[in-house]
Amino acid sequence: MTETIAAREIRLTRVFDAPREAVWKAWTEPDQLARWWGKRGWTARRSTVTMDVTPGGVFRLTSVSDDDGAEMSQEGVYREVVEQERLVLEEPADGSWHSGAVTVVTFTDLGDGRTELDCHTTIHTTDEMRAVAEGGMASSLDRLAEQLR
Repeated sequence: MTETIAAREIRLTRVFDAPREAVWKAWTEPDQLARWWGKRGWTARRSTVTMDVTPGGVFRLTSVSDDDGAEMSQEGVYREVVEQERLVLEEPADGSWHSGAVTVVTFTDLGDGRTELDCHTTIHTTDEMRAVAEGGMASSLDRLAEQLR
């Protein structure tokens, strides 16, 4: 029996000991993003990172497994960009391991140099792959916290 490819939700919320501007830049500047993007044990190749952080702009990168050199590419389009507040990224099914996804990232200034990041993804995939994606995203956010220290 084949599992239905339905919309599944992933929601991760983290509080970073960093000002909102720093967290925003980590998400929107290619040099910074390449330092933390991807599950631990994977490296985003800076030379593959393309980010036009404007509505309709392209997001593209390739991550490489540190263990076996396997590659995983991601590509999407920014649907909404509100400076230091919100990013909406849509990833098409074409050329992807999933059947389409939309991620909304919200940056909230908590004061005292802290920022809450809420990452909400609606992804069309199996339950098993949703769990894999959630683990990878959580690992990425752990790496982001280390980057921001």
